[in-house]
Amino acid sequence: MRHHCWKFGALAAITTAVLAAPAGAASGRLTVKADQPGARISPMLYGLMTEEINHSYDGGLYGELIQNRVFKDDAANPVHWSVDLNGGAAGSIALDANQPIPDTALTTCLRLDVSTAGTGRGVGAANDGYWGIPVKPSTSYRASFYAKADDNFKGPLTLTIESTDGTRVAAQAAAPAPGATWKKYTVTLKTDAAVTEGSQYRFIVSAKGTGAVWLNQISLFPPTFNNRPNGNRIDLMDLQAGMSPTFLRLPGGNYLEGGSIDERFDWKKTLGPIEQRPGHQGPWSYRSTDGLGLLEFLEWCEDLKIEPLLAVYAGYSLDGQHIEPGPALAPFVQDALDEIEYLTGDKNTTWGARRIADGHPKPFPLHYVEIGNEDEFDKSASYDGRYAQFQDAIKAKYPKLQLIATSTVTQRKPDLIDDHFYRTAAEMERDSGHYDNYDRSGPKIFVGEWASQDVSTPWVDADKKGPTPSLSAALGDAAWMIGMERNSDIVLMSCYAPMFVNVNKGARQWAVNLIGYDANASFGSPSYYAQAMFGANKGDVVLPAAVTLADAPVQPAPKGKVGVGTWATQAEFKDIQVTQGAASILPAGDVHWALGPGEWKQDGGVLQQSSNANGTDALLGDAAWTDYTYHVKARKIGGKEGFLIKFHAQDSDNYVQWNIGGWSNTRSTLQRASDGAVEEFGGSKPLTVETGRWYDIRIEVQGMKIRCYLDDQLITEATDTPSVVSPLYTTASRDLKSGDVILKVVNTAADAQTLDVDIQGVKNVAKDAQEHVLTGRLRDINTIDAPKNAAVTDSTLHGAGPTFTHEFPAYSVTVLRLKTKK
Repeated sequence: MRHHCWKFGALAAITTAVLAAPAGAASGRLTVKADQPGARISPMLYGLMTEEINHSYDGGLYGELIQNRVFKDDAANPVHWSVDLNGGAAGSIALDANQPIPDTALTTCLRLDVSTAGTGRGVGAANDGYWGIPVKPSTSYRASFYAKADDNFKGPLTLTIESTDGTRVAAQAAAPAPGATWKKYTVTLKTDAAVTEGSQYRFIVSAKGTGAVWLNQISLFPPTFNNRPNGNRIDLMDLQAGMSPTFLRLPGGNYLEGGSIDERFDWKKTLGPIEQRPGHQGPWSYRSTDGLGLLEFLEWCEDLKIEPLLAVYAGYSLDGQHIEPGPALAPFVQDALDEIEYLTGDKNTTWGARRIADGHPKPFPLHYVEIGNEDEFDKSASYDGRYAQFQDAIKAKYPKLQLIATSTVTQRKPDLIDDHFYRTAAEMERDSGHYDNYDRSGPKIFVGEWASQDVSTPWVDADKKGPTPSLSAALGDAAWMIGMERNSDIVLMSCYAPMFVNVNKGARQWAVNLIGYDANASFGSPSYYAQAMFGANKGDVVLPAAVTLADAPVQPAPKGKVGVGTWATQAEFKDIQVTQGAASILPAGDVHWALGPGEWKQDGGVLQQSSNANGTDALLGDAAWTDYTYHVKARKIGGKEGFLIKFHAQDSDNYVQWNIGGWSNTRSTLQRASDGAVEEFGGSKPLTVETGRWYDIRIEVQGMKIRCYLDDQLITEATDTPSVVSPLYTTASRDLKSGDVILKVVNTAADAQTLDVDIQGVKNVAKDAQEHVLTGRLRDINTIDAPKNAAVTDSTLHGAGPTFTHEFPAYSVTVLRLKTKK
């Protein structure tokens, strides 16, 4: 979840043309040649990806309701547990690392001491769940726990689900008094029809009687999908099914690597009964129970009727630890072979027999294996050799498996390369044709992580942003999917990331996520609905499609304010001048900056930015300024890079800037931002900014011509000619079984777009068609309280035919299914 990948090559077989209409045309035109099928669309194009981030598994998909069930989340305190004193009772709770349960991984338990039993249920240990315990009427909950007691304790145990304020009991059940040795107990609690639904509840294990009781692996499960005993939340499984996915990339990205080698996803330690699983520290600041282990991942796939895409640990972790190719890597290669055998082996194999013993006799289907995750971040450059060692071993035993590389390799040719993209919606829209010119002779593509971001740096202060994308991001996502679908001869698979987020404060580490939930309810974002529309309406072959616009977009002449900024750098700026000829166009008197992100301070004539934030800016002047010379002096105080000198700026999202000392202080280039989407132009040159030195910067703009000087030396000369971007993105395909022609149209404009649709090369087109539309305002989001504020409207379109006129709403994603004779 950390980077973008960029690759270009030869022309795609079929593209969507966007042209200007002849003068005087009232409507645009969409022409589809249904009798000229092109590339086949990959049946595996749309899948799922998630990992243990944002409490996606524990506190999310995994059904367990108790947080810190084995008391290892904090070595000093029983976090998420508190003592409950009822009816005058007195006692305490504390961690105890001296009472391990034999033949299990349960080494730390909770000791509950009762000194006074009182008149109520006694002394209890109360758990607050994952931001509450969810309760529904007429529902059974399965509780289990290990317990033992000292010789003084004789009373029973009581299990209670009650409101957090203690005024309402939702369900209660008794358990036998524990004996002197560890024993596992299972109890069912059931709510009645009058219970108030919600998550403002807690779970309590109470002891009635004096003495000491030890407790471990306290678990509470609601009903699960397909009634699996260690299963998943029903609503979150239903939402995934609604996307019509074909695969699950498991177990995740960073979650696979771990913060260190010891913290990787060690799949063998996730097998068997949950009491045999020690759990491990996850890479996103909290522990994983590993209740959702390898077999549960595979059953997750089975329940959704999709295939696993298995990612295997390849010898690199997030802290930079790596295993050199050769003998040291061999055990990890063998571990991957064992894992593949666990999925696919029969009873005569070691790990196939283990899977059968774990309760799943039938092998799982497996066609794709990914070697590692985002290995371009490995500064040792060892991935080329590591990948080769894995490929040689896996192909020798499983020659039909398709192997995916996570970074460029040269020693072996992978079957697929994994590309990742996290960018603004505008960037995704503009790059919808990313794979149109991709080299068809190289490896195929798996876009293993991608998303349109409507907030900057979603991994920074995630609790203050998001938690799910707006309709604006959904439009970017849909435009990007159109490009992938149109190029599905090379893009075989894709999956949005991250998929899940617990929306409670303190639960998330990433701010833009597909599906949101709390303990009790869930919702799909606008981007989710775009995904669902595409997944449910994927044709078999691409059809040539061309759009002619009634009014071609016109690029206005460049103009705008000036400004300064930084990226992870502290700097000072002074002696600002903006002139036209010999005359200054700055207002007389003090310079008044419009201060944007960053920590800005103006002292006399010096403007200082002192934060380490990315993308700080301060703007000055008139948005109508044209043809001027901008002069400023700048000094770097500290940080990683240099200066961002802005001009032709309309606001913080629309500007041109000279990036001096960017890319870790290695080069300079011009960049153009449009609605937050940033692109380079004019070439780049090596350049390093010295700390503490004042630089004299001058930028001359005349029409579209730009000249950039540093200390009176011409560094960059370019022409500002931004590309004209169409507001429409479209693709066409055909379902070979039904004969349906499927049109997907994304309108990113603020106005509706009317098109004359012409379906050529078919005998006839039925008058009634299916129409699915996602539209609204750009800032529209969905929430727990308004889960379908921006959702899909399904209807029947009357009046279709070989030719018909249709209006595509402003800010919309539209899917039309046209019935034709094959």
